[in-house]
Amino acid sequence: MSRTTIAKHFNAKYPAITDLRQKAKKRIPKFAFEYLDGGCNEEVNLKRNTTEIRDVQLRPNYLDTYHGASLKTELFGHVYDAPFGIAPVGLQGLMWPNAAEILAKSAFENNIPYVLSTVSTSSIERISEITEGRAWFQLYHPVENSMRNDMLKRAEAAQCPVLVLLCDSPSFGFRAKEIRNGLSMPPKMSLNNILQIFGKPNWALQTLKHGQPGFEVLKPYMPKGLDLKQLGIFMDQTFSKRMNMEKIAPIRDLWKGKIVLKGVATEADTEKAIQLGLDGIIVSNHGGRQLDAGESTIKPMTRISKKYGSQIKVMMDSGLRSGPDIARTMASGAQFTFLGRSFMYGVAALGRQGGDHTIALLKTQLQQVMEQIGCENIRDFPKFLISK
Repeated sequence: MSRTTIAKHFNAKYPAITDLRQKAKKRIPKFAFEYLDGGCNEEVNLKRNTTEIRDVQLRPNYLDTYHGASLKTELFGHVYDAPFGIAPVGLQGLMWPNAAEILAKSAFENNIPYVLSTVSTSSIERISEITEGRAWFQLYHPVENSMRNDMLKRAEAAQCPVLVLLCDSPSFGFRAKEIRNGLSMPPKMSLNNILQIFGKPNWALQTLKHGQPGFEVLKPYMPKGLDLKQLGIFMDQTFSKRMNMEKIAPIRDLWKGKIVLKGVATEADTEKAIQLGLDGIIVSNHGGRQLDAGESTIKPMTRISKKYGSQIKVMMDSGLRSGPDIARTMASGAQFTFLGRSFMYGVAALGRQGGDHTIALLKTQLQQVMEQIGCENIRDFPKFLISK
């Protein structure tokens, strides 16, 4: 056993995210697991994300005086207990009933940020109640400004400190697994999916207990009684998809809190974010779910942080699966990181204990890396980067 203190809530049966993934795969229907686990097209960029993070190497300093590691990280005026948060994931309740509330509660109690998606299965108001107004909100930009303004008012009333604007989904990703499983737009429920549900009785019972998941953030704007085909049409007609400076500028005027642009992949878009007066960016490729022919996240993030890190907060998601991955990303210039699939694997595997265990696992792994290389503070990680 490592000398590193094992964080509270750590479950020794699952000492890696891969263990949680395998447990989740056994525990939930195939269509739900493949929605969570898959990428677009041939899933090249899904794999490239993690592979290229793991090309990053760190240099240990064994003989330096060392006073211990602190994972605390200041971001937008709040000191978090670790340099990672829970990324927005759509349809969380499909993977495990009540998943959004489970993860929001874990994030709040462990003092890390939780980001609620517009297409989540819990409402802004409910997540705000659980987190005492500390949750962030990710906005899919609607076609109608009236809907946009209403969602902003709801997020403001819920005391969300940070608004996250999504810019990397100008089209629905072409995901073969989702199409086969009937989870494309419009969605459909096949006989095969129903048989999969019967094969996972625990998931089925929990879903029955909590009710069929729905788009709770969007519920006030949706006509009642939509069938699956009508739902697809509603989603397609409601969101304008492609983001641009003309859409962001009025949001900057309307929103009094911090604004982060998520899905940035180039220096040019970073410059536009700075021009718009935004507070941060999340370098992301939507977890490899949108553009299979694109770069991994670690490469553009490294370039962007080097050039613009003093002008705007540069954060990253997509491809991180462990504490060492977080360390590699921070050493490459990220000021904060987010993970989505890893936390969903945790909840799908362990239910209510999944969020707490995943946080404990990542913190324990990250602390061990810091102790091994001699890094005392998160901000010092770049000093240990082996540059190529």
